[in-house]
Amino acid sequence: MTSRKSARSFSVIAIALVVASVNSSALRAQRDPSEPAEAKHAPKLMPRPAGAISRREVDEAGMRSLIEDLVSCGTRHSLSSWTDPKRGAGCGRDHIVARLNAIAKSSGGQLQVVIDKFDATGQRTNNKPAHMENVYGVLPGRDPRLAKTVFIVSGHFDSIASDLMNPNIDALGADDDASGVAVSVECARLLSRVGANGVGNYRATLLFAAISGEEQGLFGAERMLSWVKEQGYTVGGMLDNDIVGADSASGVPHRVRLFSGAGNQDDADSSSRELARTIEEIAGRDAIRLIFSLDRVGRGGDHEPFYRTGWPAVRFTEPLEDYRHQHQEPRVENGVEFGDRMKYLNWEFLGNVARANAEALRQLSLAPAAPADLKLGGGYTRQVLEHPETPADARMAWNAEEDPERAGFEILWRETTEPRWQVHDVVPSAGETILKGVYLDNHFFAVRSVGKNGARSIAVSASTLRVPFPPASIQPAK
Repeated sequence: MTSRKSARSFSVIAIALVVASVNSSALRAQRDPSEPAEAKHAPKLMPRPAGAISRREVDEAGMRSLIEDLVSCGTRHSLSSWTDPKRGAGCGRDHIVARLNAIAKSSGGQLQVVIDKFDATGQRTNNKPAHMENVYGVLPGRDPRLAKTVFIVSGHFDSIASDLMNPNIDALGADDDASGVAVSVECARLLSRVGANGVGNYRATLLFAAISGEEQGLFGAERMLSWVKEQGYTVGGMLDNDIVGADSASGVPHRVRLFSGAGNQDDADSSSRELARTIEEIAGRDAIRLIFSLDRVGRGGDHEPFYRTGWPAVRFTEPLEDYRHQHQEPRVENGVEFGDRMKYLNWEFLGNVARANAEALRQLSLAPAAPADLKLGGGYTRQVLEHPETPADARMAWNAEEDPERAGFEILWRETTEPRWQVHDVVPSAGETILKGVYLDNHFFAVRSVGKNGARSIAVSASTLRVPFPPASIQPAK
């Protein structure tokens, strides 16, 4: 017994020594010079906008009812019937239009319902033009400065089974992607309500989309991208919800995954990555799991056409996908059940996703326009070399149109290995700002606009200009 006690005591001591060693190493690693050298007072930050959407305001029953209606269509394959009211893609469209029309009526006619018809051709249409339709609910922004900036939430209502080209077999598509459509329509309901924090207060335009052709090659997203351009919109952010209804692992509810691509700019993230950070900051780290990747490996979604265009676009997807319940007709094989049925959905989780989308859209549509023409300078320059008494302070400069509803700008910074921004300072106006005692090389930097209502724009990250050495001509010595 004594020897066992001694062994346990030794183990405890060994673990304590390891922990102490790790902590000591971490402390040594953090012994960097302070930037700036003198203690800097924390900036005073404005609170977020009042009137946040609460979780209890989300109508889980309404979302469930819509998914039931869509599943009842049997299949919503984009090559199925668009005229049969009981089966096929047209059946799904009709249910969505009916819901949006009801929301439009409750909004006092502010929400505008649009059916956008188009033809698409690709490998999954047998290389022949196929009729398809998108459904949009548009809530115009009130501010002439920002009304042509649109924030989009979208889900695709088409479905598919394991026989990808067969529009006749059942493809229920409860999770993929009636769940995403339910989120989009619920956002329309939450954000179109008449009241102090409802219709009439959004500076930018909101678009609630349910699109087709995703399973045939992202055709609906490509068409929606063209449509918003035709209307003269600039996309402030696109939130794609695709497979957001299931949360089957133990310990529910879990966080929804939020995918964002990095872009191709050195030392600065894409606008899509900044959109993802903004959504996490608004919805909370307990609701959002940031995934710094464009999408799941080898797969794609409706945010991609917007991302490729350079507009901010992200994808929401459930924590752990079960491929037995995606792209499968209902059946049982060797005791294993396949099919994308409603019984696999988790309504609490789906409601959480809807709330995260709606609140992010609310705050983004209330915010001033993001800064423009952001430039970063300072560091190792001839001026510093010729005048060594001048510190190598980081310098930032940007432009912004006049906006009486803007309170100022937050200058953001982060360690190059950190995923999230911190506020370095708050300034009242655009122009050049000098970050005293901050070296250019040790951090990444960004700026965002802040409204008098506390709403923040997406951050605009800064990249230093890289000037390559001219190519040299090098020859072996003779």
